Amino acid sequence: MPTVVLIFAAMALVLAFSAIKVVPQGRQFTAERFGRYTRTLKPGISFLVPFVDRIGRRLSMMETVLDVPRQDVITKDNAVVSVDAVVFIQVIDAAKAAYEVENLRLAIQNLCMTNIRTVVGAMDLDEVLSQRDSINARLLGVVDAATDAWGTKVMRIEIKDLSPPQDITQSMARQMKAERERRAQILEAEGDKQAAILRAEGAKQAAILEAEGRREAAFRDAEAREREAEAEAKATDMVSQAIAKGDVNAIRYFLGLKYVEAFGELATSNQQRTVIVPADLGGLAGLVEGLRALNTQADGGGLPRTSVPPTR
Repeated sequence: MPTVVLIFAAMALVLAFSAIKVVPQGRQFTAERFGRYTRTLKPGISFLVPFVDRIGRRLSMMETVLDVPRQDVITKDNAVVSVDAVVFIQVIDAAKAAYEVENLRLAIQNLCMTNIRTVVGAMDLDEVLSQRDSINARLLGVVDAATDAWGTKVMRIEIKDLSPPQDITQSMARQMKAERERRAQILEAEGDKQAAILRAEGAKQAAILEAEGRREAAFRDAEAREREAEAEAKATDMVSQAIAKGDVNAIRYFLGLKYVEAFGELATSNQQRTVIVPADLGGLAGLVEGLRALNTQADGGGLPRTSVPPTR
């Protein structure tokens, strides 16, 4: 009796395990009845008919990364480029992914490799090296359209590496160096040009300011000479009026002033090594006294006052 109970218990456990299926989150299972697909089991607990239904394929519904093997591709201008990539895929329809293609991962890898050769082979080397985003977009459009029948969505395709041959790399390095040297020479020439322009502008401004300074100085010198001439003319006119009235002191003033000026110029001349002193110093003293008397009259308003040093 206990043996029969154990047998029935074991059979019950086997039936329970075969009938109850728990699908984890992020996965889906396909159910088959006598080898034919019937339905897809979602995450959670599901029940099958024992000995009739069974689990067919266990598929991950999460986004998956596939590596595309490196391959050599000939570009449009006959340059050989080594290319590899990564593909991000996600299963959308578990039934199609399980039964429409034999090996989903291998099929997508080969599909990407053939399309990489097609896309890169239709471009020049410069375009391949500079338009990686364009290559990614074109590959994504082609591969995603092809995998739609397999219930798989291609999320992204990224070119991981593009490696031209060593000789082409060296040529590109020399070309880049030459280009940078050319830009440096252009910048240096532009700098010299700007410096020359600034120096010319500075010299121009300096010349303008110097000319304006000379003009201002000449204007002020002319104004000073004009005022001096006006004062001299006024003094001469007043002396002439005094002479016309018979004023002897005015005559003495005029002659004494000229005498003193001539003597002063003679004494301060650079070419004069000796100073000639008049023998008649008394006559010079008389002239000075005449100037003093004329200044006394100028205090009364007759003539302009002249500074006369005292005689000893």
